[in-house]
Amino acid sequence: MPLETVKTPVASGTDELDTLSAGLDRLQSEEDQRSSAWRTIVGKVLPPVALLIVLLSAWQLYVVIAQPRPDLSPGPLQVAAALGDAWESGRLQEAVATSLERGILGFLIAIAVGTPLGMLLAEWKVLRRAAGPLISGLQVLPSVAWVPAAIIWFGLSDATVYFVILMGAIPSIVNGLLSGIDQVPPQLRRAGVVLGASRWQLATAVILPAALPGYLAGLKQGWAFSWRSLMAAEIIAFGGSMGFGLGSMLQQSRELADLAGVLGTILLILAIGILIELVLFGPLERRLLRSRGLAPGGAR
Repeated sequence: MPLETVKTPVASGTDELDTLSAGLDRLQSEEDQRSSAWRTIVGKVLPPVALLIVLLSAWQLYVVIAQPRPDLSPGPLQVAAALGDAWESGRLQEAVATSLERGILGFLIAIAVGTPLGMLLAEWKVLRRAAGPLISGLQVLPSVAWVPAAIIWFGLSDATVYFVILMGAIPSIVNGLLSGIDQVPPQLRRAGVVLGASRWQLATAVILPAALPGYLAGLKQGWAFSWRSLMAAEIIAFGGSMGFGLGSMLQQSRELADLAGVLGTILLILAIGILIELVLFGPLERRLLRSRGLAPGGAR
């Protein structure tokens, strides 16, 4: 009995020390995570913001010192004023909403078409040898070249825009997927066959997940081609039953010789492209790399 009375306080003290130690470790871990998150934000956000401020300051300084003709070289304040006028009239909101809707919907359709097409070409070697050069040629062909033909086929309608987007995005998605599949180790395919996977299961559960890095690269390039194709189609195919997008806004500003409006629209198109990259593809790429132990942080 005396032994038990002696041991109980010791055990209790040990438990309290373990609890205190775990709490301190958790606190230190949380502080490290907050510090790491802050360093990440500062390291990734601060440099581009600082560069943007420097560029805008240099632009404004040039306008103040050189004093060029405002209609040929507007300053940042004039460009901002032009965007403000477009916002007040509602044209800016309509243009952004229309172009984003077209771009995202066209890109999703391109994924739905390009992904099974890429898987089909990867599995059927004869078909790939026959159609591979054509797919690569379509990727090199500027998508703006399709606009005149699309106008003749579909008229001045949204179908023209979507056709141009698909012809610009699908080849990039297909080639990206094929590139990723080519880099899949043969051992994975053999392991799937040994485990009794069907052809469909092998393609969707083994090959496609292993080809994700190349596939994601193809998706990024496909989005870039979608956005560029959309702008080209909206600039050329203007009027009719087509809605008012950013390309239409750019063309309208050009017709009015409004260089401030032209530059403001160009900067807006650029900003949306960068935002999509930062919000969508950047996190997806980092998460994929972390899951494979190829980025700081390791697999989770």
